[in-house]
Amino acid sequence: MAKTKRGRVLWSLPSRGRGTCPVCSSTRIKLLYPRAKSDGTAVKVCKRCCNAPQNKVDAITG
Repeated sequence: MAKTKRGRVLWSLPSRGRGTCPVCSSTRIKLLYPRAKSDGTAVKVCKRCCNAPQNKVDAITG
């Protein structure tokens, strides 16, 4: 993979893939990892929270 193509897909995402993580409330962090809640809805979380326990992911409101 050429180095010029790394991260290019982030440019097409809104806010370059950045936002506030719903699990840890970190701001201006990349939200690239989808996690499924128990009710079946998917939320995007940061790299640190992609391995968070399921009960923390289920505690997200909204």
